[in-house]
Amino acid sequence: MTTTLYHNPRCSKSRQTLALLDEHGVETEVVEYLNTPPDAKTLDEVLTLLKLEPRQLMRKHEAEYKDNQLDDETLSREQLINAMVNHPRLIERPIVITEHNGKKRAAIGRPPETILEILP
Repeated sequence: MTTTLYHNPRCSKSRQTLALLDEHGVETEVVEYLNTPPDAKTLDEVLTLLKLEPRQLMRKHEAEYKDNQLDDETLSREQLINAMVNHPRLIERPIVITEHNGKKRAAIGRPPETILEILP
């Protein structure tokens, strides 16, 4: 099994999620997404795995959301994804992606225990 955590070390939920993965002995690739944001293709795949639309994964209280007028309902999926790529603070966190026996699954660690549902 491979596990990836899109992590912000300054976020308590993200730290709790990483600790939970460690407690369960899950070897995890940690991606500090503020330093290394996912590209548009990866983010689109993450959204598909989460069964969410881009705006549902956005942190709407961040200044970048308002400053870029991302509440505009006419913006396309592609435009919203690109906004998250260009402003990764907008991406809700933490996100855990697992791949086991060729099947990928994803969960947002809010609350952190939510990620247990995708562990084998």
